[in-house]
Amino acid sequence: MIEVRRLRVLRALADHGTVTAAAEVLHLTPSAVSQQLAALETEVGQELLERRGRRVAITSAGRLLLAHTDTILAEVERAEEAMRLHANGATGEVRVTAFATAITLLVAPALARLRETNPGLDLVIRDAEGHQGITQLLDGDADIAIAVEHRGSPRPDDQRLVRIPLYAEPFVAVLPPSHPAAAADVIELPMLAGDDWVMPSPGNPIRDVVLLACEQAGFQPRVVHQSDDFHAVAALVAAGGGVSLVPRLAVPALAVTRPLTEPVPTRRVYAAVRSSRADHPLVTATLAVLAEVAEKL
Repeated sequence: MIEVRRLRVLRALADHGTVTAAAEVLHLTPSAVSQQLAALETEVGQELLERRGRRVAITSAGRLLLAHTDTILAEVERAEEAMRLHANGATGEVRVTAFATAITLLVAPALARLRETNPGLDLVIRDAEGHQGITQLLDGDADIAIAVEHRGSPRPDDQRLVRIPLYAEPFVAVLPPSHPAAAADVIELPMLAGDDWVMPSPGNPIRDVVLLACEQAGFQPRVVHQSDDFHAVAALVAAGGGVSLVPRLAVPALAVTRPLTEPVPTRRVYAAVRSSRADHPLVTATLAVLAEVAEKL
């Protein structure tokens, strides 16, 4: 295998004409240059030089190798620069996991902006419900997780994580068009205690928030249908399958919705990173843009 450092010696010799001049440029002794060139000839199995008095001429085999040397050294220089930028945090990959609504409203706009402001950042996005994203983050499968506060969330004092609040949105009641409460300006949750409910699946943090709100309103909802897709939830409600509570920003445009009286359940969305990665330049750049986009929500 040809060593790159010996190709540098050959190029210096071709550029400067003598072993002594090449040695000065390379900060080596003439003896070290001669040894490197001899080793290079052994590696390629051909004579690369012929001596003509005090000067050294490049053979045809040497000229052929030089043609490749220029390409190799250019690529090595590019690789070294890429590694330098990566080490300095100017380039690299950031893996983001988020639930579907956050991808649509938050992560996708951030991706578009980061492509303009941080072209060396390669953002990789994975869809995961809020409770799954934190697990992936702690397992090292993600660098940033967009998650929802719920009773099963990691404690705020969990030293493994740094949390950044992004936005909060109230829930609204989603009702069939023919529901008696659809005529009301504001819904009190006990008004829906006798209805069938459309609810996210067990384990989904949204379900936990809704169940807690119903519990605080004094009833246990009768869950008949389940879906983690808010468009599917709205379709089931519109078809008369029951009622639901959905975060306001996730409600499909044609759904029949009504605001809720206080205390209004709220989806609180935050970004989490592992403490060990919190200061990485690419992670901080991504978090900054996510926060900017979140402000507009």
